[in-house]
Amino acid sequence: MNFADSIVSNLQRFRPANLESQTTADTGHVERGGLRLHASNAFDDDRMRLILDRLVSWASQFRCSHEHAPPHSVCHSIRILYNTKSAHSVSFNTEFTMSSLLQYHPSAALAYLADGRFEGLKADLENARDETLNDVELWQSGAAVPPAKDPLDAGFIQWPEELLLDLNENGDNSLVARIENCAARIRETADGVVILGIGGSYMGMKAMFDALGHPYHNELSRSERNGVPRIYYEGWNVDSDQQKALLNLCEQRAVCATDNTVADARTAVIVISKSGGTMETAVSFRNFRALIERQFGDDAKRLIVPVTGDSGKLRDLSNEAGFEDVFSIPDGIGGRFSVLTPVGLLPAAVAGLNVRQLLQGAVAMTDHFRHADYGSNAVLDYTAVGHAFEVDQGLTTRILSTWGSKLEAVGLWYDQLLSESLGKHEKGATPLTVVNTRDLHSRGQQHQEGRRDKLITNLLPGAPNSDPLTLPEREDDHDQLNKFAGYPLPKILQAAIDGTNQAYADDNRPTADILLPTVNEHTIGQVFQMLMLATVVEGRLVGTNPYGQPGVEAYKKNMNANLSQG
Repeated sequence: MNFADSIVSNLQRFRPANLESQTTADTGHVERGGLRLHASNAFDDDRMRLILDRLVSWASQFRCSHEHAPPHSVCHSIRILYNTKSAHSVSFNTEFTMSSLLQYHPSAALAYLADGRFEGLKADLENARDETLNDVELWQSGAAVPPAKDPLDAGFIQWPEELLLDLNENGDNSLVARIENCAARIRETADGVVILGIGGSYMGMKAMFDALGHPYHNELSRSERNGVPRIYYEGWNVDSDQQKALLNLCEQRAVCATDNTVADARTAVIVISKSGGTMETAVSFRNFRALIERQFGDDAKRLIVPVTGDSGKLRDLSNEAGFEDVFSIPDGIGGRFSVLTPVGLLPAAVAGLNVRQLLQGAVAMTDHFRHADYGSNAVLDYTAVGHAFEVDQGLTTRILSTWGSKLEAVGLWYDQLLSESLGKHEKGATPLTVVNTRDLHSRGQQHQEGRRDKLITNLLPGAPNSDPLTLPEREDDHDQLNKFAGYPLPKILQAAIDGTNQAYADDNRPTADILLPTVNEHTIGQVFQMLMLATVVEGRLVGTNPYGQPGVEAYKKNMNANLSQG
């Protein structure tokens, strides 16, 4: 079966009755196999993008029908022709360009494993993938969960696809549309939003916004922010000075405004807690709720938006208070896996991010995980390499080395994900996020000449999103940089990346790369889903339940007991 025929075959389960498909013999053009899908208005734009994500994933398996294409190459563009008929029967042709899938390159690390070691893990990794996917079916079936798998929070795997299908089928009544509408209302009515949460309840949002937002967002004027509120995070600690400073700042804006009904004077609060019983977030919410109610009266019902479970303290409080919008955290998705639920999507939408693209990126990665072969499967290969070095060489510290300034919070989100999922039974690797080149001047010494217990994975940001700065020339040249004048900063960063990897290689220290084509919503969605899937697969591989976090509950219990003593 050739590339185009395989794509058509795979599409059958997603086509409405009036979908037709054609193929051409020429597979060398940008359309990668000549595939054209002719669809009526049964497809809207979001449905077409969902199909395109699937095409991207399937294309990666067939190497885009080019025998010299790299293992992770994908279609950069597939043209979809479809008709949208208005009252005047006007037809439109639309072309979408999708992001490539991220790539995982472990070749530099594989050289330090025994011959055949990576290949020898193939069956175990494929079995772990099957178990991970079968867990979804078990969870969806409602059948009894074996004690070894309890809790079973496998709902995150299918969730992005389910949300996009819900959007396609239910439109304005879908959860995505509700999130977007609520976010638009918050942007219109408030110029600041405080996101209250701890752990997975806020770290995913911070990872997204740090990666995708303006690095000095809160310093910009409202018009320069395109109406997006200033973004603040609280409820992730118990720090009286810091919380008081933010409360005072928000109150001062309201008090000093000549009219506190306008957006510039107002602050909204998104409080995120599945149970409502997490002390740090609950304490913060009391304080910020009091501020919002004191300054804005009945409008507090529109300015406070809880994201919580269908039962629990925060749900009961929300029902009694009558908040206009309350979003549910779905069952079967734990906090650290919840970034693509309303936990992350609502604040992301408020911040002006494209939540549909985040979901589409996750769908593309899930399909890649399901169907790509071992050896060209980013999830399985990443898991295998980390596991082999931990078991064979005692490399129990996993460094996620982020380059540039955008991705540190992604690494900190992953630190929680890996630690809480696999740090059990006196096992589990220790994750550590670094930012380079900054940390080459601190931790870099330890990584270069310290204990040999580290596997370093570079998270590379790809092409910049704006025209790059260049190094200017100066007449004085006291710093002797004129020889590099005209060099773009990405070239200088790449020289640092290559030089660092070479230094590690010269001392036989293993490195691998996760390469993003660029940093946008689609690729960040891919990163989230890849790392969540890899974490679960590794848990199944080593016999550790990746869901639940009993060790975290211990401190909460003791904290409450100490407070109860007065």
